[in-house]
Amino acid sequence: MTVAADARAAVRAHPFVHTALRAGILNYAAAAEFLDVGDTDAVAAALRRYAEELDDYGRADRRVSVSMESGVGRRDGADDDGIVTVGGDTFAADCGDLTAVVAAGDVDASALEAVLGRTRTAGIDARAAAGTDGHVAVVVERRDGPDAVRALEDALERGQATH
Repeated sequence: MTVAADARAAVRAHPFVHTALRAGILNYAAAAEFLDVGDTDAVAAALRRYAEELDDYGRADRRVSVSMESGVGRRDGADDDGIVTVGGDTFAADCGDLTAVVAAGDVDASALEAVLGRTRTAGIDARAAAGTDGHVAVVVERRDGPDAVRALEDALERGQATH
């Protein structure tokens, strides 16, 4: 493979580097050292060229409503009343001590990346999460509910970058 191909493969393996490239905030030399795929100067040059090809890190203009549901818990199997179902686990209302935060509106599964990034950097552990066209949901500990609402609103309503 070429240095450029190696650099691009390494960027794909580290999505945060891709985001920084798109945002124009990457220190190319430091990134080249971090990626460790060849000569630092050559990799830094390849990263500069790659950044020029990427779409700009735009801002989203979304219409989203965020709600919080307390008393959420895990049920076995699929459930039509569930808030989040992944595999054999369904998180539904009125059966536990967790909280679900749901965003409805101009969101899709890719918005989940922004939401989970914000909850992670806010120190909120997601117990479950899912995204579809029109909905994103994150299940958190009860005490984290209000902070999770703010994190979702911040990620989705206040200009989180588009993908």
